[in-house]
Amino acid sequence: MSDPQQQTLNLPSLIFVVIIVGLSIRYFFFSSSSSDTRSSNRGRGADPVQVDQLQQMFPQLNRRDIQWDLQRNGGSVQATTERVLGGRGLERPPPSFQPIQPPSSTPTRPAPPPPKSSHPDLITRYNLTSRIVASLQPQGSAPEEEVAKPQVAWSQNKAERQALLQKRREDMVLTARRKMEEREREREKGKAKEV
Repeated sequence: MSDPQQQTLNLPSLIFVVIIVGLSIRYFFFSSSSSDTRSSNRGRGADPVQVDQLQQMFPQLNRRDIQWDLQRNGGSVQATTERVLGGRGLERPPPSFQPIQPPSSTPTRPAPPPPKSSHPDLITRYNLTSRIVASLQPQGSAPEEEVAKPQVAWSQNKAERQALLQKRREDMVLTARRKMEEREREREKGKAKEV
């Protein structure tokens, strides 16, 4: 019934044939796309986000060296980090390596100077010129009356509280101004005595 010259396939040879067929299919149909991916990774350079990340972790490294290493290892931040932490350092890129420079975030022209304030001092900002003029005319008793007034308790009305705080702020500005003017007068008197 069975002819001795007829050959049969045994299990190991069948497995070997399946593996060879699978590898050949993979080689012919999928090798071109994987080589394209590898070449495109090497040709386009390193991702600027990855370079910035490594630059922040290792500020002593040169940006160009980081880009070269990322391009060599296919963009693996982990491999570059391990190389630096292992103490091996990064290789110097060849002179022909020209990394892609990220667009600069700083403008090329100088920034305009900040706008000047429309109210250069506190007196004009809080409109206290009328109170200064009023305090200059009756030079004697006005400031003492303000100090002698008893402090008003904290009001429940928001508008009254705001008015009270604004008055306190104005009084503080005017008091500081008076003290500054007194110091300037004393300095002028001291200079006049020296001369």
